[in-house]
Amino acid sequence: MNPQTSSKLLTLALWAGVAYFCAMATAHFFGLKVPLLFVYYDVPYHAYQDKIISFAVVAYACLFASAARIPDVVPAALVALGVTVLGLSAVNASDALATVLDGRSTLVYWAQTGLIAVYAVVLLGLFLMRNKG
Repeated sequence: MNPQTSSKLLTLALWAGVAYFCAMATAHFFGLKVPLLFVYYDVPYHAYQDKIISFAVVAYACLFASAARIPDVVPAALVALGVTVLGLSAVNASDALATVLDGRSTLVYWAQTGLIAVYAVVLLGLFLMRNKG
């Protein structure tokens, strides 16, 4: 793939991230427990926690919008996603989550974490191809 094509695909993928994070922020703000928009959709929570998460997710949307417009910002977006995947993985493997789940599987959380990781790898690949030329 030539750098120009990968650059366009990278920009499109980053704007898709903006849309995703806006949808996630909206779901958290209104307490719409929808898988993919709400990773831990079936665990007990307090509404104020989800409001806080919604505001934090707006920062992701802003970061990805900046990265879509300014390619030098892409590495920061990649770091943010990487830390997110590591953080979600730590939660998925935690005793605290296991206690709340009371024997239920964490597979759905790992699947969602995996999808975020795949998105990060796709972005990284497009970014590296874009910079090849």
